[in-house]
Amino acid sequence: MHAEDAIQLGQGFYFEDFVLGRRFRSRGRTIQDADVCNFINVTHMNEVLFTDMEYVRTESAIKGRVVPAALTYCFAEGLVMADSVQGTGIAFLNMEVDVNAPAFAGDTIHVEMEVIEARPTKSRADRGLVRTRNEVKRQDGTLLLTYTPLRLLKAKG
Repeated sequence: MHAEDAIQLGQGFYFEDFVLGRRFRSRGRTIQDADVCNFINVTHMNEVLFTDMEYVRTESAIKGRVVPAALTYCFAEGLVMADSVQGTGIAFLNMEVDVNAPAFAGDTIHVEMEVIEARPTKSRADRGLVRTRNEVKRQDGTLLLTYTPLRLLKAKG
């Protein structure tokens, strides 16, 4: 077997693979306490809700080791990108996001995607625009985030 004859593992989907209504589900990812600490330290997101567990215990309406919604989104994008647009994504162009509920350290999240827009670009035939509605859910089915990224993707032809 020659390398050029082998099928590339981990290759994302092309524009033509994203037909309206098509649905995908990612693998899961458990958010660990260390993930929360590292994210807070890297981003300097020093909100007491994330850094002061005594405040959370005595003052906060949200109890427990809450995960910043930005981290939940970042992990969701990592789950989506690894399996859907690896090697075929050209650009991330736009997004709307709604935070529905908090995630907590120890939650396992996954992403359910539905293609809600797919159209070729006007300027080049070798690419297309795809928008999905991505719902990030935890292990019990609770909806945490909804976001609608618009991506520019390679076309097959």
